[in-house]
Amino acid sequence: PMGEAPVPELDAVLGGGGWDVGASFEGPPPPTVPIRLGRNACYVVLAVLFNEEDRVLLVQEAKPECRGRWYLPAGRMEPGESIVAAMRREVKEETGLECEPLTLLALEERGPAWIRFAFLARPTGGTLKTLEEADAESLQAAWWAGDPCALPLRALDILPLLDLAARYRRSPPHPPTLPQELPCALLCLRLLVAFANDAGDLWVLLGTAGTPHLPVVACGMSPAELRGGLRLPVLRLLRDCLPSDPRPGPLGLLGLQHQAGGPGGADGICFNVLLSIPPRSPGAAPPEPCGPTFRWWHVEEESLRGRILQRLRTVGMVPIRS
Repeated sequence: PMGEAPVPELDAVLGGGGWDVGASFEGPPPPTVPIRLGRNACYVVLAVLFNEEDRVLLVQEAKPECRGRWYLPAGRMEPGESIVAAMRREVKEETGLECEPLTLLALEERGPAWIRFAFLARPTGGTLKTLEEADAESLQAAWWAGDPCALPLRALDILPLLDLAARYRRSPPHPPTLPQELPCALLCLRLLVAFANDAGDLWVLLGTAGTPHLPVVACGMSPAELRGGLRLPVLRLLRDCLPSDPRPGPLGLLGLQHQAGGPGGADGICFNVLLSIPPRSPGAAPPEPCGPTFRWWHVEEESLRGRILQRLRTVGMVPIRS
């Protein structure tokens, strides 16, 4: 019955919105130390902007180790700063331009302690920084029309992001996705785990402790857990609750929740992610959970079922790159 499933939570998460994280987590006990920028985590923001002539905004670096080379506007978030405010600040400091975000293009991570948020944004004002205005943030900024590889680049990791941005502008693979202002003390993932068979049946995995809900797992901060990245707590949970090796598909980001100066000044983030468990055979039902902590909910309501299947079939999510 619909009353036994978290339909409002699913609606919010599928729509790119947020939902209260709460204090209980599935899987191993969560870390007791909150996430704090500059202490146990580093968040980086990056922006891709185009002008009306389809030129991309690039920055000439001033840092000694890469001085004179070109890159997208990017930099570290500061404690007490929202993700979008950090992106706007970095663009302003490095290029002289004001901007507003359109969507997240990608989430890049090297374990939970280093995460980069790549945005597609649009200019809204300001004046392009010239060489006469060079400072410690950048030497200058320019709208570049040609192949970025014709320039001496600081790193080639911006090329896939430029490709993502160009494809998004032609045909958006996912709805505009921007951070939601909701507090979170830890780094965690809310999991929309879907199982769809060839007959078009769809199930969603629910946690059963208290009110049925989408499972939430916390990222550990030990060296081994940092090396395992955001996928590690997901795999651990699935291997503990499902028989045999579930071999889930790739993680895709539906949305994320962060509030500057959260509980006790924490800078935690909840990532709302979608992943699928592939069926072993045509028409198969999902594998029965190993204990009473989880259960599968058969999604029969056509609108909700269609929204989940569309995201799965079109890979309609912000990519997570490890």
